[in-house]
Amino acid sequence: MRLLPLLAAAIAITGTSPAFAQDRPYCPERPGIDTPACTMAKGRVSVETSIADWTRDDQSGAREDNVLVGDTLVRLGVSDTIEARLGFTPFGHDRTREAVSNGAAVESFNRVGDVSLGMKANLRDPDGSGLAIALLPFVSLPVGRRPIGDGDWGGGMLLPVTYEISDSVSVDLTPEVDAAVDDDGHGRHVAFSSAAGLAFKLGKSLTAMGEVQALRDDDPGGATTQAVAAASLAWLATDDLQFDLFGAVGLTHDTPDARLYAGIARRF
Repeated sequence: MRLLPLLAAAIAITGTSPAFAQDRPYCPERPGIDTPACTMAKGRVSVETSIADWTRDDQSGAREDNVLVGDTLVRLGVSDTIEARLGFTPFGHDRTREAVSNGAAVESFNRVGDVSLGMKANLRDPDGSGLAIALLPFVSLPVGRRPIGDGDWGGGMLLPVTYEISDSVSVDLTPEVDAAVDDDGHGRHVAFSSAAGLAFKLGKSLTAMGEVQALRDDDPGGATTQAVAAASLAWLATDDLQFDLFGAVGLTHDTPDARLYAGIARRF
């Protein structure tokens, strides 16, 4: 008969454990280059959207402006340590202005972007506290058309690492290797990168971050080496709502010159 009270207690503990998991602090992936190692608690959903995302790239005699609107990532906690992910770009505008002998040639496109599917599996500290480590495999599906979409499927693997130095300072590291789509939109090649950042909590609801990233892309049409420096600011308006700003500059000739975006993240 003593087994019944023990069984009832075990059921009660099991039934309440998801509630404790849901109490973990909200951990959006916006803004920034790095990917935090935290995952969404089981049953919770995060919708993270760029209101507008602008990139400028100046090359010899040409300038390209790329604007994405509503670029969105949806994260669903399927267990206390694993989340499923869906990313999509509903609209993108790309404009290239090239100098020619009799003036300038302008080419512009309005396109839908690709869809990405992924899963982040946390290996340690899913709430992002202490030393948190995760694996994040993903695949991109060629739903959109070039130049907003890639034109073929791709994929990759990230290894997000987050370490809290103190209550107000943390470090993020994100090495990544990809089967990136070739520049002509057909086939794939190896690309790899690594990002590192420092995040500073400026009070209870404001966080500032500085980051750098290096990327090597061995495209058959010509290998490139890119480097980026970025800064971002996130304001947690409530426990489940965040607003953000992000800016980046390119540090090499192969890197886009500037990128700016603003966005919002909401937990349900």
